Amino acid sequence: MEVTRRGFLRATGLGTTIALGFDVSRANAEMREFKISRTTETRSTCPYCAVSCGVIIHTLGDKAKNATAAVVHVEGDPDHPINRGTLCPKGATLKEDINNPNRLLVPKVRKPGSDHWEEISWDDAIARIARHIKDTRDKTFVAKNAKGQVVNRTPGIAMIGGCTDTNEFNFLQWKVITALGVPYRDSQARV
Repeated sequence: MEVTRRGFLRATGLGTTIALGFDVSRANAEMREFKISRTTETRSTCPYCAVSCGVIIHTLGDKAKNATAAVVHVEGDPDHPINRGTLCPKGATLKEDINNPNRLLVPKVRKPGSDHWEEISWDDAIARIARHIKDTRDKTFVAKNAKGQVVNRTPGIAMIGGCTDTNEFNFLQWKVITALGVPYRDSQARV
């Protein structure tokens, strides 16, 4: 008798269930629950490039006031007109970036001469950023060019906008940058 690989596997699988007394008919008939069946779906945009693919982020948690939901799965949004459910390798690893233990969750600052980063509050971070912007604008502001023409620009500051920002946010950001006189500006969404 010639034994083939398929015949061997079929014989040993059948022999094991009969010999050990397992009845696998109930296990085969049981319907499995998907890991995302109890999750909350949140539609979002992939933050990695200017394509702005749609993603669905599945979170699992009890939705209590002080509870933090855990991200358990990220997938492409099949209803999104740009990617129609597909994701590139960077977008497919979005869950690992969200759950990364090295992800920064609070602002940090490294003081001059220091060799380590210190945590600061959000209010302190915003105040420091505002102070740096004001100081830089005061130091580099140009009211008139060499020909005597009024230009009102601040060449010491540059700005680049993100592709995942809303149109409304980009509009307001552009207005603020224009008011500060920033000539070097661009948006990743333009690319």
